[in-house]
Amino acid sequence: MKKTDVLKYLNNINGEVQDLSLKVWSNPEISGKEKESADLFRKILKGHGFELKEIDGMEHAFIAEYGSGSPVIAVLGEYDALPGLSQTVDTTFNPVEQNGPGHGCGHNLLGGAALGAVLAIRKYLEETKLSGTIRFYGCPEEETLIGKVKMIKKGAFDGCDIALNWHPMSVNTALENAFLANNSIKFRFNGISSHAGQSPEAGRSALDAVELMNVGANYLREHVIDKARIHYTITNAGGAPNIIPKEAESWYFVRAPQRKDVEEITERLFKVAKGAAMMTETTVDYEVISGCYEMLPNKVLFDLTYKNMVEIGGPSYTENDLAFAKALQETLDPNMVEGEIKKYMSPDSDEKKYIHQGVLEKEKVNSVVVAGSSDSGDVSWIMPMNLLLTACFPLGVANHSWQATSSSGSSIGMKGMTYAAQVLSGITFDLLKEPSIIAKAKTEFNKRTEKRKYISPLK
Repeated sequence: MKKTDVLKYLNNINGEVQDLSLKVWSNPEISGKEKESADLFRKILKGHGFELKEIDGMEHAFIAEYGSGSPVIAVLGEYDALPGLSQTVDTTFNPVEQNGPGHGCGHNLLGGAALGAVLAIRKYLEETKLSGTIRFYGCPEEETLIGKVKMIKKGAFDGCDIALNWHPMSVNTALENAFLANNSIKFRFNGISSHAGQSPEAGRSALDAVELMNVGANYLREHVIDKARIHYTITNAGGAPNIIPKEAESWYFVRAPQRKDVEEITERLFKVAKGAAMMTETTVDYEVISGCYEMLPNKVLFDLTYKNMVEIGGPSYTENDLAFAKALQETLDPNMVEGEIKKYMSPDSDEKKYIHQGVLEKEKVNSVVVAGSSDSGDVSWIMPMNLLLTACFPLGVANHSWQATSSSGSSIGMKGMTYAAQVLSGITFDLLKEPSIIAKAKTEFNKRTEKRKYISPLK
């Protein structure tokens, strides 16, 4: 069975994969609530002969395994949606449910491509009787940056040799570097309530403490590394204005290119919180509710991924696809659209500049910055992992937007998903045929982690 046969089989089951992806898109479930989505994946995988393994204490996480022996290859799948991003497949803002959830990060596509790849490789293993095990990892709670961190802590990835990963975006490329390390922290201040007009001297405002902490954090921004990010919301600000708030809470994200930077900035933020409490004569408790790592590069897997992306080639688009993309672009800041076109498209290209086509040239790969965070980064610190992006959104469309939700349910999204499934299948085919690639990837991984080992952000 050749690689072309694997891709042909994948094409034959593409309708089943797209149907699942659209069902997940039509029933968006936020992090920690992905029951129906996880069960859809379980049902299909079980129907194709995969053995299902549940993960203790994680209702919506699972492993589906096929084959036997080495190598053991993990393909990461996600399916959680985002709150407040409900949207129909439309070129104007048109929620299915006002303030409801939606797949503004394309995880319906992410899980779908991973599913297609493991089904195609299952067929390959069945036909060839080669030694090897393929695992689909059903990973919940990615949007809260904790699902895979929990799974690692529970030993769910034990025994794996390689992890394969992808994400929907507006460009087709392989990446060596991606994701910012992150801490998600809640600060809870406690004071003394009192009548704000009659006896303010008796009160100690927890809200004052939150606001003073925010001021301190904003000054701290000037004294951290350039690529660090500190952002927050106030999640509890008290009640009626005539009652001095006894309780108040803020929620912070600290991001930076490396985990060690996040940890250092977090310690400084703790001092800011304690200072705010001291100034207001309140008390403060804080909880690191999640944390994750940046992606650890692996050039061996980057080269293999890039080779397969070029070898397989990207999708083609109809005039209707291009018209849909153009109309979505018109809802965006034209400077952002033009910026992505200049970054990713050749200036002398004859292609209509609505969707990225082809594969980004290697010398331009470093221009792609994935400045969000993902718990996939943690997986890259326990085994070699790749990352590829495919164009599931028009140029200029950002993740976590209603335009991304619309694209994730459109034919453009489906084509990007199919391309990702083909590339993941091609990579896995090569790894099974040439296990020496895995050995080289592991050698690189061991060298990179020789002096810096993974320590779980979860205590």
